[in-house]
Amino acid sequence: MKVARLPDGSPEIFHTLQGEGPSTGAPAVFLRLSRCNLHCHWCDTPYTWNFEKTPWPHEDGVKFSKIEQSLESTPAEVATALSSYQCPRIVITGGEPLLQQSALEQLIPLIEEVQFVEIETNGTQTPSRRLDSLITAYNVSPKLANSRMDESVRIKEESMGFFARSSKAIFKFVVQSNEDLGEIQDLENRFSIPRERIFLMPEGKNFKELNKKTKALSSTCISEGYRLSSRLHVQLWGDERAK
Repeated sequence: MKVARLPDGSPEIFHTLQGEGPSTGAPAVFLRLSRCNLHCHWCDTPYTWNFEKTPWPHEDGVKFSKIEQSLESTPAEVATALSSYQCPRIVITGGEPLLQQSALEQLIPLIEEVQFVEIETNGTQTPSRRLDSLITAYNVSPKLANSRMDESVRIKEESMGFFARSSKAIFKFVVQSNEDLGEIQDLENRFSIPRERIFLMPEGKNFKELNKKTKALSSTCISEGYRLSSRLHVQLWGDERAK
């Protein structure tokens, strides 16, 4: 498995609180996988994909060493690390975790005492039937035009349709301004996504920026009937890794 690597050389596996979506505030062990098929301009984990000699732009203007920022681990090794926390809730994030479905199919049955497995995904990859049977919840975050990618890259009909039909999935849209609302409503109608399963989440990497945008977005959620997602981890720890 391609796993994100922390500065001390260890895999990015950590025990914290889920900061986004319907599970906000729940203790969980996170596994951050490396690699992504998308490259959002504002991505808060560019070290999982924006490697040296790649062509993709990012607002930070930094390129990362693939060797320094990722490592290879077996599903058994990762399962041992996850099980050591004795936490029943696992969140698998990235990057894009569903690029490594075969490894995940091997990993999840090996995790001891796990009761809840949540996948954070960009919604462009359709889970296999086998993997879907192992997952408790999908936290789907389709990317909008504010990510600065063409729609043909970030919105995939088959995958979006799968998640819209799945009772396991919620949709979490990263909002920069109220100008994004029309695009969100278009996707809601296009894929028949129930409004009660849609969360709006402000984009921001520090408390001050996030607090300002959250207050502005709350009015939209109240008037339009969407759910508001905070970014609890940013409010508590800023952009510190493994938190």
